[in-house]
Amino acid sequence: MLNALLFLHSVVRWAVLGTLLFAFYRAYKGYTQRLPFTKGTDRLRHWTATTAHIQLMLGMILYTQSPNARFSWHATGSNGQISQPFFFGVLHLLLMVSAIVIITIGSAMAKRKPIDSDKFKTMLIWFGIALLIIFIAIPWPFSPLVQRPYLRSF
Repeated sequence: MLNALLFLHSVVRWAVLGTLLFAFYRAYKGYTQRLPFTKGTDRLRHWTATTAHIQLMLGMILYTQSPNARFSWHATGSNGQISQPFFFGVLHLLLMVSAIVIITIGSAMAKRKPIDSDKFKTMLIWFGIALLIIFIAIPWPFSPLVQRPYLRSF
């Protein structure tokens, strides 16, 4: 069960990054070129938030099952380095939940803006902040904090 959850969480990460990057690109292009906010862009905004919420649910289930995510505020290494339990139990959890809250707020605010350029600007700002946080919180293979492969095997 744990391996299946890890695999799904790893795969959906790419869906979240893909939709978020594409939504950020579309928001930038729409804002700078004064394009109309089409139904396709609105669907992209919606699916970006939906994919992030699916990833959040997978992450929360995984958080309750994974031994690496056992909550520990004091789980630093002997030399003061960040340990896996601290990274996954505190940093990863708080940063990712914050990023998804920011995506949700940005999506809801963009949806309610009456002017197309304001919709694009709102998406650009809020999704950009979330993207930055997500890039920091992902355990990349090259991360100085905790390393994980680009795609987990099942």
